[in-house]
Amino acid sequence: MSAPDQLLVVIDPVARRFDGESVRIAKDVLCAGSAAKICLPDGPEEFSRALARRGSRRPVVIGDDRALLRTVGQLHRARELAGEALSLVPVGGGASVAVARSLGVPTGAVAAARAVLDGAAHPLDLLADDSDGVVLADLHIPAGPATAGAPGRTGSVWHTCRSLLRTFARPVPPAPPGVRTHRLRVEADGVLLSDLDEPVEDVRVRAAEGAAEVTVHRSSDPGPVRSLAKVVTVSGADFRYRADALVGGPVRRRTWTLRPRAWSLTLPGPRTAGE
Repeated sequence: MSAPDQLLVVIDPVARRFDGESVRIAKDVLCAGSAAKICLPDGPEEFSRALARRGSRRPVVIGDDRALLRTVGQLHRARELAGEALSLVPVGGGASVAVARSLGVPTGAVAAARAVLDGAAHPLDLLADDSDGVVLADLHIPAGPATAGAPGRTGSVWHTCRSLLRTFARPVPPAPPGVRTHRLRVEADGVLLSDLDEPVEDVRVRAAEGAAEVTVHRSSDPGPVRSLAKVVTVSGADFRYRADALVGGPVRRRTWTLRPRAWSLTLPGPRTAGE
């Protein structure tokens, strides 16, 4: 049996609690088509240990976006991300697998498991920040509220923090009713897109093919300011940011750098000879 058929299947405990039937189906398909070693970690620490001890086995994660982000983040910090393709079988509520869906991973258990076995590795870009954090799809500054109906494991805590911040934040005129503004300095490849004297409603950055798409919504402009860049730096008063499904901060300065083709994800499609 070839090396790519040696799988380490790490099943996130949240997935087991959320939809045990989908987990069972995915596990059965993977075990039927490969030499799969199944790991059932009870928490993040065991999850990380299992991944670190994978040896030559190809890692497969059964779980939601947070499980995928945990895996990519760990391999990035260990400088092992470029060495092998990751595979994902998404299990979770609709919004909790939004990143996986946006990356092209099938959300059905059977289709996703078949893609692990028969799919091809696709190189993808990501954003890496100066604290070794990663963004696979979307960065939102400051952190917006969690998507309705899909609270994260710490979502209620962050909601409480944001409520307190709203209570104590000094209002910045002239903001339209119901719109919060922030004092943020935004630089894209050294070019100033917004400074601290310009009220900003939000900043969004998305990893695209070969560039980071930066969108700044300023209160005084009828439309957003857009730019393509390799390096994006945001600074200002303490702010939080949402990196895909995770909230980071508060920080006063953070820089994100585009890493082209930094990682690979197995997606539906035929394997080529030699893979």
